[in-house]
Amino acid sequence: MYRRILLLLSLCFAVLAQAQQTVRLESPDKLLQLKLSLSESGEIQYNLMKSGVRVLEPSTLGIVMKGHNFSQGMKLLSLSEPLLVKDDYQMTNAKKSNIHYEAKQLTASFANTEGKQMDIIFRMSDDGLAFRYYFPWVNQEQVIEREATSFHFSTAARAWLQPMSKAKEGWNHTYPSYEEHYKQDIPAGTMPSFHSGWVFPALFKTNAIWALITETGVDEHYCASRLLNDSLSSIYHIGMPDPKEVYTGGGYLPVNNQPWYTPWRIIAVGSLKSIMESTLGTDLAPANVLKDVSFVKPGKASWSWINSKDENITFREQRKYIDYAAEMHWQYCLIDVDWDTKIGYDSIKVLSDYAVKKNVGLILWYNSAGDWNTVEYHPKNLLLSHEDRVKEFTRIQGMGIKGIKVDFFGGDGQSVMKYYLDILKDAAAYQLLVNFHGATLPRGWHRTYPNLVSAEAVMGMEMVTFSQHHADVQANHCAMLPFTRNAYDPMDFTPMNLHKLTHSQCTRKTSAAFELALSVLFLSGIQHYAESPEGMAEVPDDVKNFLRTMPDHWDDVTFIDGYPGKYVVIARRSGNRWYIAGINGDTTGRKINLDLAPFKKSKATLYTEGRNGSLFSKDEFNVSKGRKRDLVLPVNGGFVMVLE
Repeated sequence: MYRRILLLLSLCFAVLAQAQQTVRLESPDKLLQLKLSLSESGEIQYNLMKSGVRVLEPSTLGIVMKGHNFSQGMKLLSLSEPLLVKDDYQMTNAKKSNIHYEAKQLTASFANTEGKQMDIIFRMSDDGLAFRYYFPWVNQEQVIEREATSFHFSTAARAWLQPMSKAKEGWNHTYPSYEEHYKQDIPAGTMPSFHSGWVFPALFKTNAIWALITETGVDEHYCASRLLNDSLSSIYHIGMPDPKEVYTGGGYLPVNNQPWYTPWRIIAVGSLKSIMESTLGTDLAPANVLKDVSFVKPGKASWSWINSKDENITFREQRKYIDYAAEMHWQYCLIDVDWDTKIGYDSIKVLSDYAVKKNVGLILWYNSAGDWNTVEYHPKNLLLSHEDRVKEFTRIQGMGIKGIKVDFFGGDGQSVMKYYLDILKDAAAYQLLVNFHGATLPRGWHRTYPNLVSAEAVMGMEMVTFSQHHADVQANHCAMLPFTRNAYDPMDFTPMNLHKLTHSQCTRKTSAAFELALSVLFLSGIQHYAESPEGMAEVPDDVKNFLRTMPDHWDDVTFIDGYPGKYVVIARRSGNRWYIAGINGDTTGRKINLDLAPFKKSKATLYTEGRNGSLFSKDEFNVSKGRKRDLVLPVNGGFVMVLE
């Protein structure tokens, strides 16, 4: 009996010691604090503080594999010493060109009840926390069924979230494609509209501190995930895709047969300024794997379909848009759906040769689809296998084609992620740029594969041509996107209709100055503009010259002011010039106070709302005579200012 009592006491003390194990990690500036602990049941928990203020309540960590549970009964094996991680890298398709990343890294090793190991690698930078799981023992096929990863917000937190649409529904069963309007300033715990979760990035405000949650580093072994929450619960969990979201014959759950790193979970934390200037989405993405990136040239493109739709994919119309791109000094022209029959390969080659003489490169549209949707647009089914892609890419590279736009993907399952990455790898081998449409969020792929110049994954400008409702709320929608969808990843919104929509029954509500501002506010490796040659002919010469000389990529960013869905003002630098752009997405006019002193420039050119029926007003002034400038933005209005 005495021995039994001693044994029971020793077990109790062991459990107590396990429960009291707490690990702490601080950011380099010591303002962000992570606390990691184990519950009595062996559940791994963490919480996050900013300057002593709680951002996340105790939240759970862990993985459940088929046959192996790493979410309960865990024991702490070891802790690494905090390690300072630094990385310097370059991007031509991001908010900055030369990026410095610095974080403290801590690895916590745990064992489950089988004795199998799971490491959690934490990185804490001044702008946020990132973590991922590692399984060093995997040497035969394992399947992850779910993550226990959660983000527990206060019930008083507010959220700005886009609902995930239901798989295989919508037009020609093409959902999900990340094309819903954001729910704005809603209580944490609100249920998503379609009960399918929320897409990344997901924005929260809690205790006056902002948090942006997303993921990066999704590879061919993992799926793209989403956030799920139970009814009225402010606890959000990592969720897996719908089982229907697969490449034909493939799976939707993560699967691997070798030592396994999962994607990074990212929580950017701080003020709106710190989040808007953060680069965590690429900081944690795998580095560039392409040996030759000389063909990756960002730029701007003309595009007929947004205005003249399907019936005008003709040789004559596309030649007109090539001439238009050349006149505007734009590098590309996109030829959209059904070009293979309405124009034909031989005539596309003629157009390509013509475009080369005008210093314009052609981009061709493709339907990705196998049997995962019923879209009839073509070319279709030409990219499904490596052999198919080699055959098609060899052909169009020989025609002088510079890139492809691939549309209508099958969702977020693991097999679809592999399909995306296989396209990027094969396209790079043939020096082709890639733009994904009807697609998932890129999740940092543009760092790993720089030939990924853009992706849609947004309710874009085309929706404004389809529905007056979308046109009516465009300004509000656009004022959301820099804070969420476009925070880290390139976004092919296809912006900037300056004159008017054509081939559409809808009336655009935004001003020309608002539309011009989108060319600076929105980030995309190739910006496909939604203006026609006829519409551009109505634009003043000085604005056309502005668009001819606009930078193709940015060197730096400064967030000036804004609030999600209401308004946003951002400054971007290219070389020695700063470009400041702002839009008003609110229901009332807004006064903007610009302090120009920090930019240390002497001359300013301002484009804003037109007067007396004109599209624009232009004002040039000497900055040294007035370091501050007040602007009043009307509803649906905007501005662009160039400082030099």
